[in-house]
Amino acid sequence: MTATLRLGSRRSPMAVAQSRQVAGMITERTGRQVEIVGVTTLGDVSRAELTQIGGTGVFVSALREALLSGEVDLAVHSLKDLPAGPVAGIVLAAVPPRDDPRDALVARDGAKLADLPAGARIGTGSPRRAAQLLALRGDLGCVPIRGNANTRLGAVHAGDLDGIVLARAGLDRIGCLHAITQVFEPEEMLPAPGQGALAVECRASDPALAALLGAVTDPASMAAVTAERSLLEALAAGCHAPVAAYAAGTEELRMRAAVMSADGRRVLHAHGATPAARARQLGRNLAAQLLRSGAADLISVNKNGACHMSRTMSVPGWAQQMSTSPSAGGSSGSGE
Repeated sequence: MTATLRLGSRRSPMAVAQSRQVAGMITERTGRQVEIVGVTTLGDVSRAELTQIGGTGVFVSALREALLSGEVDLAVHSLKDLPAGPVAGIVLAAVPPRDDPRDALVARDGAKLADLPAGARIGTGSPRRAAQLLALRGDLGCVPIRGNANTRLGAVHAGDLDGIVLARAGLDRIGCLHAITQVFEPEEMLPAPGQGALAVECRASDPALAALLGAVTDPASMAAVTAERSLLEALAAGCHAPVAAYAAGTEELRMRAAVMSADGRRVLHAHGATPAARARQLGRNLAAQLLRSGAADLISVNKNGACHMSRTMSVPGWAQQMSTSPSAGGSSGSGE
């Protein structure tokens, strides 16, 4: 009998939902059975802001350690949480079909962004989202917030916040599309590199498994995120700088990218197109455009912590219990 594959996943409801989605695809397309193994990460237990503890990469390291130690055979991540550079001993084996990459607002009383009162408090742990929110409405108060998606939604329902911004794909995975009051088109809020996509990693020493997992890859999604992650790597931006990028297409890949100041007052744009086979070069080309326009200065400022956000939101006691209990699964990433 062929051994059951052990899939490493964070314990949050959203992470488990997306891991089940990938597990089902693997079984359907290869016949291999898959069991999900829960792994707790630093991002799940720390209450500090993501920018203070290493950014969304803190959700990845524990899964990769479990992979390299042999505790699990493969790991599933929100692709936007993956650091852009390569890691020794691990390969990106598959990118399943990408879900909707757009950002979504969940606001009180069904409000859209334009309907919110002056000085409205919007929760987000993402400097990219905060910068673009402030570019749309400079009067907003962007409040760093942690916790899984249900905890964040609860902060709106309890009146602690006027709204929050999350990835539409993440809300879809936990069955909360009904909570969305506005979806931002990329022209309004450009997504994070890799947003809406999932990453399946395995050990580089297991090429047979990597080939097997390739059965769940969508070539167009892989090309798009390759371009986006190539841009991020070339900019050496990390999590602190508000960097956005979105690529799409089949034979021809079109991509838009932006780097912005934390207050949203300065935004640098780049765009381009190339055959999908040259996705990596497209990302590098757009990064070069942005760097020629002065992106390095914006990235340097944000790396040094100049973030124009309000003080981190104090999470109510009920929310802390929800965020740290094993059943709730802890914090989510910077947007999903």
